[in-house]
Amino acid sequence: MTAATTEPVAAPEARPIGPEVSDLRAVTRAQVEDFLYAEAELLDDWDLDTWITLYTDDCRYVIPCNDDPDGDPTRDLVLIDDNALRLRCRVERLNSRRAHREYPHSTTSHQVSNVRLRPVEGDELPVVAEFVVWRFRGERSTAYVGRYYYRLRIADGRFRVCAKRAVLAMSTLRQVSDVAIIL
Repeated sequence: MTAATTEPVAAPEARPIGPEVSDLRAVTRAQVEDFLYAEAELLDDWDLDTWITLYTDDCRYVIPCNDDPDGDPTRDLVLIDDNALRLRCRVERLNSRRAHREYPHSTTSHQVSNVRLRPVEGDELPVVAEFVVWRFRGERSTAYVGRYYYRLRIADGRFRVCAKRAVLAMSTLRQVSDVAIIL
């Protein structure tokens, strides 16, 4: 019989998310779709610690109010207006028991479609996509429907999100009651 080893086991290396890219002007829709699908998978797997690595240090995550989809967070009321620090805090809270609206976690299904690339602006690629996010909690299912507006940059040869705006197409939140998950 041999003694058990006490050597620490190395943590698995973080897997790169999305395709390798070097020039935004040469990016294909398929590459962007792969990235957005990978983001959706991370959210559905509740792998928020990996998901947050997809965002730049100067990122912005905004969900405007239903009655003002063009609302500017600097002057209008919005549902969510997170910079990088607030987004990291949101991830930390959602990963803990303190998020009583999401503990235990809901089951979600993020569906992304109709991805359209816009002309490159400086070092950013604007992307528009439709979404449906299904949330299953207890015996209840709800759907969030809307349009994503992304601004992507290249960092370390991969896409990174510098801005994500989730505009809800729903006229009211009454049927979903809140936005406790990350859209």
